[in-house]
Amino acid sequence: MTASLLSNFRVLVAPGLSNSGAEHWQSRWQRLYPSFERVNQDDWETPDLQAWSRRVDAARSVDRRPTLIAAHSFGCLASVVSTVRDPLGIEGLLLVALPDPDKFGLADQLPKEPLPCPSIVIGSTTDPWMHIDKARMWAERWGSRFIDIGAAGHINSESGLGDWIFGQQQLQLLAETAHNGSPLSL
Repeated sequence: MTASLLSNFRVLVAPGLSNSGAEHWQSRWQRLYPSFERVNQDDWETPDLQAWSRRVDAARSVDRRPTLIAAHSFGCLASVVSTVRDPLGIEGLLLVALPDPDKFGLADQLPKEPLPCPSIVIGSTTDPWMHIDKARMWAERWGSRFIDIGAAGHINSESGLGDWIFGQQQLQLLAETAHNGSPLSL
């Protein structure tokens, strides 16, 4: 990843349920890029969309520099809700392994229209939390670029991604899109 381009942005890492362990790509990215900041939750085990999205709001309010969010699982839903509520300063969303909002009874709390910033949704054909076709449907609703990475489970530490270079490249693409002011090609 081009560190100089990313230095133009604040990067927030928004984990899902149970936080992201030491070998999760989000934690590895934070070791690779110490300026990346984690959005912490008061309760990592309770998927409360409003409480989690308020924690994203709180993290964003500390520093209003142009921001990219790299979210995983339930952190994706919280980041989307926060961004739609207040899009100011959010330059791009990397939404990895969306969980099925119907499993949490939350589909009616999510936007059904394009997001106010460039976004990429990455899904897996073997994700137990969201069928690939449904992930694609949400990406289409949100005007997001959709990437199917094949059989990668929940795209977490059990997926064996290491530093997940492909994901870093997608974050870089969001940074380039925001930097150039050009639309993200779908």
